[in-house]
Amino acid sequence: MDKQELRKRNEAFVRKIIEEDPLYFDELKKGQTPEFFMLSCSDSRVSPSVITQMPLGNIFVHRNIANQVDTRDESFSASLYYALKYLKVKKIIIKGHTDCGGIKAAWSETADEELQGWVSKIRSSLPDKSEVVNSTNELSKINVLKQVEHLKNHPVYQAYGKKVEVRGCLFHVESGELERLI
Repeated sequence: MDKQELRKRNEAFVRKIIEEDPLYFDELKKGQTPEFFMLSCSDSRVSPSVITQMPLGNIFVHRNIANQVDTRDESFSASLYYALKYLKVKKIIIKGHTDCGGIKAAWSETADEELQGWVSKIRSSLPDKSEVVNSTNELSKINVLKQVEHLKNHPVYQAYGKKVEVRGCLFHVESGELERLI
């Protein structure tokens, strides 16, 4: 897809929105009041707004490889802080997915040198290799549950979000289903 195709798709998007609601963008520019903060994998197949069909302004999203919560990740911490303190989100969702390349790389220990630092973070959330694991999809579930635990212990969540509900979900790329794990 070239830049002309991207432009055409954007123009079609704008036309469709304005046909449905001529004041949509006037309202959108007034600000955001999302109900959800979502941490999602960067994988191009799992776009949070697309798979939930949520309109713009409803989900404040942070994405990284294998949806990791890491207190040393300034970008994630800043997003979480902004979502809790200023946007007053009501729910936090950690969304992993099946067929996750980050999980596969961490489990197989075959990541490129440039990815090793991040993949080691993912690996630390997975069970020991001596434990029986049936599939990488099971590892994805384990990872989501571990990230929920990490989030609840994150200093920003502890300070600003203790009353905010936290959910863990797994998106199944093979079916489109969004499974709630917790």
